[in-house]
Amino acid sequence: METLTTIGRTAADDPNAPIRHLKPPVDPSTLAHRQLLDGPFWQRIPAYHDVDEATFLDHTWQAKNTITNGQKLLAALQGIVPPSFYQDVAEGFHRAPMSIRVSPYLLSLIDWTNPYEDPLRRQFVPVASRLLPDHPKLTLDSLHEQEDAPVPGLTHRYPDKALFLALDTCPVYCRFCTRSYAVGVDTDEVEKVSLKATEDRWQRAFRYVRERPELEDIVVSGGDSYQLKARQVRLIGDTLLDMDNIRRIRFATKGPAVMPMKLITDDEWLDALTAVVEKGRRLHKEVVLHTHFNHPNEITAITKRGLDRLHERGVLVRNQAVLQRGVNDTIATMQLLVKRLGYCNVQPYYVYQHDLVMGVEDLRTTLQTAIDIEKAVRGTTAGFHTPTFVCDAPGGGGKRVVHSFEHYDRETGISVFTAPCVKPGFFLYFDPIDTLAPEIQARWKDEAEQAKMVADATAQAEANMKASARASSVR
Repeated sequence: METLTTIGRTAADDPNAPIRHLKPPVDPSTLAHRQLLDGPFWQRIPAYHDVDEATFLDHTWQAKNTITNGQKLLAALQGIVPPSFYQDVAEGFHRAPMSIRVSPYLLSLIDWTNPYEDPLRRQFVPVASRLLPDHPKLTLDSLHEQEDAPVPGLTHRYPDKALFLALDTCPVYCRFCTRSYAVGVDTDEVEKVSLKATEDRWQRAFRYVRERPELEDIVVSGGDSYQLKARQVRLIGDTLLDMDNIRRIRFATKGPAVMPMKLITDDEWLDALTAVVEKGRRLHKEVVLHTHFNHPNEITAITKRGLDRLHERGVLVRNQAVLQRGVNDTIATMQLLVKRLGYCNVQPYYVYQHDLVMGVEDLRTTLQTAIDIEKAVRGTTAGFHTPTFVCDAPGGGGKRVVHSFEHYDRETGISVFTAPCVKPGFFLYFDPIDTLAPEIQARWKDEAEQAKMVADATAQAEANMKASARASSVR
């Protein structure tokens, strides 16, 4: 006899009915973002062969054993790369605008059987044989951060946001740093601007922020906020949160990518950050952590342990990557990076077109590369886990979406942007010269030809804008 519960039942109501899959079975390789390097991988490095896990995860041991020169690198690797490579690195150190600082953790992630092609080596250890001549338009401060600084170490460019450079040191120094004018110690190439972590300098910055009621958003960077002492994290966070005008604070750090064990073993620092985040939440203000992963190989099981601690404490983490040649300039690599970040509860926020930084022309890509990769990445995962590809417009124009140029001459490699809400005028980005045709490379060697190419590009941008305005008025 039928009961009321069975009357009208269909196959769709039966939990045991077969399910019709619309998509083919998943290729396991598409789930590679979940496969994180684990185990004592650091013991592959001769200097760390006998280092146990507890020691390796001690952030103070990592800092103490950081590589800062060629001799330390030689001692750590002890014969696993040929002498010619050491000589190449030594000359690379001599010619680098950034001082060198590499953590044992990061050193352990590099494939030393193929160091020239390794994407992490490319970012942190210079080799002279791969360097390229600088584009003639490169400068040490291409974003004009110092020009837009009303007080030392505070850049006020956007109407409601300021960049607070609290200090000038990092746990690791990136070759491609956009602040090579200040970060790290002096090198053979660059005498640095001093932005020491002094509270007297900070007080001038805080006073400026208080006196500008339009400021609501402060990025605390440097250098790297990972290097701030716990009490300094609290001091900066509390001071800013106590200002009525401030609604958002972002602590910026490369740390989770290069020394994630600090999040596991430095409870004092993590507690300080958590306290600021929780105070902000009570005040209905947002405090988040912005980090900087560029390649999926930078994310290991150790990384996830550290990021999980942040997630457990309710700390929102966003990522800002830099597009780099030979590092992450392929569709497959960028898709894997985005998926792996999402797997670790990190929101991919920006991918930057490489800034016009001196001494690292070998890492820059064309603007077209960013445009092409952005199209392929969009749709890979949820929209809120899809980064925006931007060009931080040289000259202080701020971040512009890479495909929002007014004109892009792919032959000369000149792209022209405008930033009407930030600054008047045109802002020009330049593709690497070695990616251009030989006849165009020859023109870039002639100052008169350089001026003509720039003038032609800006004139065409102006013409495009006028044509667009006319078309809008007709509609």
